[in-house]
Amino acid sequence: MNDVINEKVLTQSKRSFTVEEYLRLERKDGSKHEFYQGKVLSKSGSGRRHNLICSNMTIAIGSRVVRQRNEVYVNDMRVSLNSKNFCYPDLIVAGAGPKFDPVEIDVLLNPTVIIEVLSPATSMRDKTEKLEGYLAMESVRECLLVKENELKVEQYSKQTIKQWLYKIYDGREDIVSLDAINCKISMSEIYSQITF
Repeated sequence: MNDVINEKVLTQSKRSFTVEEYLRLERKDGSKHEFYQGKVLSKSGSGRRHNLICSNMTIAIGSRVVRQRNEVYVNDMRVSLNSKNFCYPDLIVAGAGPKFDPVEIDVLLNPTVIIEVLSPATSMRDKTEKLEGYLAMESVRECLLVKENELKVEQYSKQTIKQWLYKIYDGREDIVSLDAINCKISMSEIYSQITF
């Protein structure tokens, strides 16, 4: 396969790619794409609100878990949802020592907490395909979907392998409790400097 493919051709191609082709292309050109069922998908850009929310959450969570064995990754850590699907969550916390694919050493296998900031362009895919993939991962204990255009966070907390507790936070004084990493953050921290 020709490794020189432009962005438009790559992401609009009807052709299915193998996992190996996808990973080789990612490493060759350095750009970030998600991979779902043989399709290479563009990772959309982010605006001011998206960046502020990611920064706010990284600072809040990072400052609280600094003495734990957790590692916090922002935006550019590739996660294997399963052997055929890969994505780049907005924020990841990997607890109890991160594990990486032994062959594809830049692919995280065991995220503990996944956070996606939902924009109008990504909301549908983030709340369907990606959420289903996250919830199916054995290591994922909690998943947050954070809206960038309104004050709202949806939380999925694992109770059992097939049962998740769903909570909605929509008040500025609400406290989001990430029990898997022993961390609490307020909605006012998450949405600091953002007005609606």
